[in-house]
Amino acid sequence: MEKAEQQNQRLWLWWLVFIALVAFLILVFLQIDSLRKRAEVIQPGLYAVTEVIDGDTITVNMNGSTETVRMIGLDTPETHRPETPVQCYGEAASEYSKKLINGSKVRLQADPLNTNRDRYNRLLRYVYLADGTLVERNLISEGYGFAYTQFPFQKTDEFKAYETAAKTANKGLWAVCEVLEQPNGIKQTAPAT
Repeated sequence: MEKAEQQNQRLWLWWLVFIALVAFLILVFLQIDSLRKRAEVIQPGLYAVTEVIDGDTITVNMNGSTETVRMIGLDTPETHRPETPVQCYGEAASEYSKKLINGSKVRLQADPLNTNRDRYNRLLRYVYLADGTLVERNLISEGYGFAYTQFPFQKTDEFKAYETAAKTANKGLWAVCEVLEQPNGIKQTAPAT
């Protein structure tokens, strides 16, 4: 009888250990799941877009402070420049940017070859959607803007290739606008009609 009691106690002890282990694993899983959900909501480097100013400039809420961000390597036709008429495809580029990123969270990435801010004190950044899509790539590839290569940046060749492909495919502004190239190589569209 004593032997049967000892076996019974061991069996109960193993069940208690097993139940404690399962409870511990459930707690760990719930904790990890909770942390993952919090990280999705508040990911470092993901900032809410508060306004799309035009095709290549946005504002973001950066930890409670509003920052204006100019997208690196992209130039879209003008819509808000003082003393400059709205350019062909400027409104379309602004609308496309709004549709693509307004109200979204974006990741901003600096370029080591570029400065941190431009002469207007705007942050200069690559802008990525939360899914990893590079916004500048979409705008240039779909013909909403030009590769802006007046300043060095790591993706210069990549952006030039996107522009060439859009031009060859007659996409966006390449199909409907007169493109003017200044002596310094900057491309612009003629004023909208």
